[in-house]
Amino acid sequence: MIDKHIIGLAKKLWDYHHVDHVLKKADCILVLGSHDLRVAERGAELYLQGYAPLLIFSGGLGNFTQGMWTEKEADKFAAIAINMGVPAENILIENMSTNTGENIVFTQKLLKDKGINPNSFIVVQKPYMERRSYATFKQHWPDKELMVTSPQISFDDYPNEEIPLDRVINIMAGDLQRIKEYPALGFQVFQEIPEDVWDAYGQLVAAGFNKHLMKQ
Repeated sequence: MIDKHIIGLAKKLWDYHHVDHVLKKADCILVLGSHDLRVAERGAELYLQGYAPLLIFSGGLGNFTQGMWTEKEADKFAAIAINMGVPAENILIENMSTNTGENIVFTQKLLKDKGINPNSFIVVQKPYMERRSYATFKQHWPDKELMVTSPQISFDDYPNEEIPLDRVINIMAGDLQRIKEYPALGFQVFQEIPEDVWDAYGQLVAAGFNKHLMKQ
C-alpha cells in the first residue's frame, strides 16, 4: 500500500536523483530515450529556447519500451520535436541503444562519424534519472562539460496513466541501487549516497518496491 510514510520515503529518493544543475547555453542537447514522452518535449523546449543549435535523440527499444512500442524511442522523440517546431536538419538520431551506457557510447560514435566534436552538453532524461545519467555520461565522456535536466514536474504531479506511482517508486529504488553498485562495474562514476537516502531505499525495498532491482 502506498501510504504517507511510503510517499515520504519515495520523495527522499526523488530529491536525491535530481542534480539541480543551472542550465546555460551548450554545444548540443542530448535527449536520452525512455518511456516518458515528456522527456522529448523538454529537449525540444530547450532547443526552441536557444540553449543549443543541435538536438540529439538517443534510444532504441529498451527495458521498458520493448513491450510498449514498436517505434524506436529516438524516432518517436524526434517526431515530437519536429511537431513542436524543431527543424529536422538540426536533429541527429541514434536509435540502436538499449540502455544509458549505450546511449552515451553510441552517441559518441555517431558524432565522431559525422565529424562533430561538441565540448558541452545538456543531457535530458526523466526526473528520477538525472543523477544516474550524469554518472554514466561522466564515466564514458569525462572531459566534456555537462549539465543534466529533466521535465520540470513535481513528484506529486509526475505519475500518470502510463507511468503510475508504484512503477515510479520501483524504478527509483532500482536506479539508486545501480548508483551504488555500477561504479565498481565500470558503468558509472562514484556518487555519494547520504545515509538517510540509503535508509529510505532499504525501507522501500522491504515494503515490496523491488521490481526494478538488479538481478543477482
